[in-house]
Amino acid sequence: MDLTKEYPRSVSDKWQGVVQLGRTIDKGKAEALGNVGEYHYNCGMDQAVFRFLGMNHERLLDVIRNARSDAEIEAFTRPFVDAKTHDEIERWNREWLSHQPEGPSREAFLNLRAEIAPDRNDVTTWPDLLDIDEKREVPRRTANVT
Repeated sequence: MDLTKEYPRSVSDKWQGVVQLGRTIDKGKAEALGNVGEYHYNCGMDQAVFRFLGMNHERLLDVIRNARSDAEIEAFTRPFVDAKTHDEIERWNREWLSHQPEGPSREAFLNLRAEIAPDRNDVTTWPDLLDIDEKREVPRRTANVT
């Protein structure tokens, strides 16, 4: 994966049923190859999915570096995902995709939104803003936060 030439998966794309995890793995692949570009492996969003799953980011990166296929990466991540119930995963997915930034993250969010989508006050989450930034279609919603 070369993130200097392509985008990672969307936050909302699922890996083994978990949002954010596929994007994190894409960034790990790019990190392992030295072409992560402007992206950051183990950023705050990655750290959140690592905490949820109880996974160590350095160990995952080591697995990615040595994997010959996605099946090997999946074999490593599967026990962490399987340790969660279906309801826990669904709750994580729902909350992660709808969580609005707070504190310093909110200021960074609002600055980026003003830069790349100043007409999109309906965009209130990082997943949607990152999708817009990465040229993905994000449906318009009723704005509830400016």
